[in-house]
Amino acid sequence: MDIKDSSILQIVPKLPGSPDGVGTYASNLAKRLSAEYGVVSRFATGEDLAVVSQSAFRFVLLHYVNYGYQNRGVPFRLAPALRKLRGHGPNRLVTVFHELYASAPPWRSAFWLKPFQRGIAQSIARLSDACVITSGTALAQLRRLAPDVPVSIQPVFSGFGEPVLSPAQIAEKDSRRWVICGGTALLEKSVRSFREILSHVPEAFSPRELFVLGGNDNEKVRAMLNDLRDVKWNYHPQIDEPAASQILSRCSFGWMDYFHRPDAPVDALFKSSAFAALCAHGVIPVFPHQTAPLALEEDCLPGLFSVDPVSARLPSPDERAKTGCEIHNWYHRCASLKRVTRVIAEALGLAVRPALTS
Repeated sequence: MDIKDSSILQIVPKLPGSPDGVGTYASNLAKRLSAEYGVVSRFATGEDLAVVSQSAFRFVLLHYVNYGYQNRGVPFRLAPALRKLRGHGPNRLVTVFHELYASAPPWRSAFWLKPFQRGIAQSIARLSDACVITSGTALAQLRRLAPDVPVSIQPVFSGFGEPVLSPAQIAEKDSRRWVICGGTALLEKSVRSFREILSHVPEAFSPRELFVLGGNDNEKVRAMLNDLRDVKWNYHPQIDEPAASQILSRCSFGWMDYFHRPDAPVDALFKSSAFAALCAHGVIPVFPHQTAPLALEEDCLPGLFSVDPVSARLPSPDERAKTGCEIHNWYHRCASLKRVTRVIAEALGLAVRPALTS
């Protein structure tokens, strides 16, 4: 296999085009790397590495999700394959850790496999020239495994587009138009809790219209939506990016029942492309319980906001548009595809295309 120096090998759990968030992430990144740095991405799965490792690549980008490469989260063959790949010539390996290892109670297998998962993550981190991680909490975990490897924090970007919206466009949104977006499980959980808090939303923002975007078509979701009263709902499973972006651009609030427990680290939100999609469109994320503030490198996101049976913590009607603008601007500063492309390109040692250096 003859690979040019201008190619990047992106290693993914599943090839782009399959219903997989990491594959979509890698595909969008490939387009941006091509446009800004003039490099072509070639994709391989972990299973392909036995063949791919016979070729020399100057740039290698691994997207690591332990359960993506092995159903128990212990891909023992991955690190040796990477080591063999690196032995075929001078190259630079950067690993994006979408996940490090699992945590679970003793009655689940992940509890007993955690030492092996940690060991594999440690081996891969030490093989890497640099790493990218999604949050400060994950950074602390990685530092304990590989304290000397250069690491950058970069939240996951939106999988539903990143429009540039003006303050006027955000101000024109209907304050009573809400959205829920994400994968199948997140949608089901969020729709269920959304029904429970409807009557507790202040009148100025009381949902009049709800859009549910993404995931697979789910009869449980449809049944719960059919039970909604006085709310016009629109369900769009498996929606494409342009259509989703158009809807999100018109919504004011997004309901998100993301956390499995109230004391979970708030920066786990940085792993969520659904959260990123809300912020990218100036949609104000709202949660079932109050959380700690959320910031990246001391750049604090407005909010976070919540509604529960006891209280509603939302911006005032006069502050709604301003808050949406601030969230939109924060996303483009801190979490956009443009930013993550730059972070990864710098870690790989890519040079900007001459036409884009002005």
